Amino acid sequence: MTETEEIKTGLIQLVAGSDSQGMPVLEKLKVSYLETPSHYKLKRSPLFVRDLAAGDIFSCAQDNPANYKVIERSGNLSIRVFRKDDIDEVAEFLTPEVEKLDGSIDLKSDRALVYSLHVNNGFAEIERLFDSAMARYTNSVWYYGNVYDRNDGITPLNWWDEFINQV
Repeated sequence: MTETEEIKTGLIQLVAGSDSQGMPVLEKLKVSYLETPSHYKLKRSPLFVRDLAAGDIFSCAQDNPANYKVIERSGNLSIRVFRKDDIDEVAEFLTPEVEKLDGSIDLKSDRALVYSLHVNNGFAEIERLFDSAMARYTNSVWYYGNVYDRNDGITPLNWWDEFINQV
């Protein structure tokens, strides 16, 4: 078996940030357990955990959910949409457009959506789509979940260089 062979699926928790008292906030993520201990393949892009997208393989010790490391990128971008108002109309607009680009909706809640789109769609095309949706639906914002360093939120990770136009 190779490291990427899936053994079973389940849920693990990773630290997504901290609350106002400095306590860790955990997010449950659906994963496939891989043959290599403490290695997982993410089934869907997370809402709050940064630096991961659907299909990524990462490692994390069960006793340290704040210290995870990406082992292999899937090439997917994680895109998070938030809205103060009901998000259904945003989802009705965005989801078919994302699916036309072979993307998927990974999560929908009352005020948030998470999409996965492959980086080969191009940043310009993806940003055009999400910017047009935000202009159309007030009180909405979108963010990349795995483009910037999770510690500073500014430094580009540049992992996409190995994927863009590599067909």
